[in-house]
Amino acid sequence: MRFRHSHLLGIEPLAPDEIRAVLDLADDYVALNRSATKHAEVLSGLTQINMFFEASTRTQASFELAGKRLGADVMNMGMQASSLKKGETLIDTALTLNAMHPDLLVVRHPQSGAVNLLAEKVTCSVLNAGDGRHEHPTQALLDALTIRRAKGRLHRLTVAICGDIAHSRVARSNILLLGKMENRVRLIGPPTLMPAGIGEFGVEVYDDMAAGLADADVVMMLRLQKERMDGAFIPSEREYYHRFGLDAEKLAHAKPDAIVMHPGPMNRGVEIDGTLADDINRSVIKDQVEMGVAVRMAAMHLLAENRRAAAA
Repeated sequence: MRFRHSHLLGIEPLAPDEIRAVLDLADDYVALNRSATKHAEVLSGLTQINMFFEASTRTQASFELAGKRLGADVMNMGMQASSLKKGETLIDTALTLNAMHPDLLVVRHPQSGAVNLLAEKVTCSVLNAGDGRHEHPTQALLDALTIRRAKGRLHRLTVAICGDIAHSRVARSNILLLGKMENRVRLIGPPTLMPAGIGEFGVEVYDDMAAGLADADVVMMLRLQKERMDGAFIPSEREYYHRFGLDAEKLAHAKPDAIVMHPGPMNRGVEIDGTLADDINRSVIKDQVEMGVAVRMAAMHLLAENRRAAAA
């Protein structure tokens, strides 16, 4: 099937068959990335601009690598030193970039909805690399690919998402994707880190790790996003780890073959025990990093195909 969108702004607009289309193509790119050549010409002649208004290591590096492996001309904009610091608006920046005729615009921004606003002002395809607390669609897609490859399926699994749900765009995108693919989603964390109205998302909510992890197939830990907190959401990191940090004792409540995930960067000894994070028999955290490049290659490939089809 075809991926029917000109942008990738979130998981919410995607149909299950479109999610599968991204993951199926990403599987092909996993194989390419493990080969000796690691190069294709799918984006040859196209220009990709990466605009990161928030600091990022994994996401920006994987988007850059994905574009270069597909043959694109890739430019990273140093937004910390851009004209925005001189008072230029986000829309003016978008119009300036649009005049350079890019084909793919990858944007991370601290404000929810900023990426959608940009997409309305430019003629190229826009990929959301994370906007505020709203969405992080490629993270959810790479998590889905990791789960599918580890478990052999992406439906009727019990997935526990644990930690700072309230401030996490990763959690929101994963809740949407996993729900669309008919999985049972549990959210575990202190009430102070649960967003209002979370029950409307069709999830189960727990404030006890033992109950929430019972018979889980997948355990997805989240980073405490202290940069988005404007108050005391937890008593202390030590207390948080005691109650909600993942260690072998808590993981024992999940299924014996449950996999452990984390989108990174990890706070070892706060969200997760370091030994467990490195356990190759349970942790797929390094696999998530690898899948990130393949998923972003697939997403840009499909959007570029749509651009060419629309121009034909």
